[in-house]
Amino acid sequence: MDTRPKIEPPKARRVLSANFDTSGFHFGIGLEDGFRLVHSERAQTVLNKDLAGGVGLVQMLDNTNYIALVVIWDAVKDKAVGFITSKTPVRAVRLTRDKIVVVVQNSVEVYAWNKPKEPKELDRLSVYETADNLLGMICMSSKLAAFPGRTPGHVQIVENDTGNVSIIPAHSTPLRAMAFSPKGELLATASDHGTIIRIWNTRNCARVCELRRGWDSAAIFSLAFSSDGNLLACTSDKGTLHVFDVPDPEKLRELQSPSSPVSGAFPCSRPSATAAAVENGQGKWGFLGKIPFMPRMFSDQYSFASAPFEMGDEPTTGGMPLLSDNASLGTTKPQKGVLAWFDEETIHVVGAGLDARWEKFKVELDDEGRRRVRRVGWKRYCNDD
Repeated sequence: MDTRPKIEPPKARRVLSANFDTSGFHFGIGLEDGFRLVHSERAQTVLNKDLAGGVGLVQMLDNTNYIALVVIWDAVKDKAVGFITSKTPVRAVRLTRDKIVVVVQNSVEVYAWNKPKEPKELDRLSVYETADNLLGMICMSSKLAAFPGRTPGHVQIVENDTGNVSIIPAHSTPLRAMAFSPKGELLATASDHGTIIRIWNTRNCARVCELRRGWDSAAIFSLAFSSDGNLLACTSDKGTLHVFDVPDPEKLRELQSPSSPVSGAFPCSRPSATAAAVENGQGKWGFLGKIPFMPRMFSDQYSFASAPFEMGDEPTTGGMPLLSDNASLGTTKPQKGVLAWFDEETIHVVGAGLDARWEKFKVELDDEGRRRVRRVGWKRYCNDD
């Protein structure tokens, strides 16, 4: 009879949320007993803070020492420097140099942020009503903020300095994901159908182009422009990372000029091996895409490369709803496929949950000179440190 005690493996830590900062150099993770900041290129923890309770949301202000946890935490002074009281669950939080933006289910609230010396409740500056936003969708650039409008499928674009609002009727069904280009000139949006990604000009709200992820419905997890604005990456619950070309900046300036029609659009491609192949009739469907009256599938703009990413081995519970009012991020499923570009060629994909993984992908040329996306590394970043 074996009376030796059973050796239990170490208990995996559950990651409640994962979010990149705007630079893509770090991501913050909320844990059941604190939070961490992780360097995105090495997937190594640079700050580990144990707290008495769980942290559902973590957002870092670029490469500064300020971290939003619904309370504002100074990582250098190791203390809270501001807090916000909300009567409803907070779905997302974003930081700028002088404002804190908090997303709740049906509104976006903007608070003044003046780096107080002592912890204090922050002053609310403005409130914008939205359609149901359980996923906490919001994106910000240096000059603009974008989040769902009052009508499902619409987007509100707000000027950070003036508070002026523009409305884009982006989709006929509720929004699922959105992202600004690095300079905020373009906005990418996807609906809960997950088949089409639309790119919009934020200056005049004109639709620039459409990108087709696929024909089967999918839940888009994340959208992200490359650091030079030339490419757009997308992940979905199909477990696939797609990379698309985006409009040429020179043509974008033409679209923004007063002599250009507001409703105009231009091809969503730039001089490249892929673009040249399309022009020569050698694209996804070749010359079929140029024949009049052919179905849309033959002429739509598809990704030039794709690769599978890991969804992780998460425990499942039967009957668990997808959306929940009592989940911090509006979903009972852990985040997966959260995207950020580290540079013009490197993409990082991270996920939350018990099997929280980090993956690194490279956009490169294969032996035949065609662009591809290749995974070059991965790690269980929360338990491997």
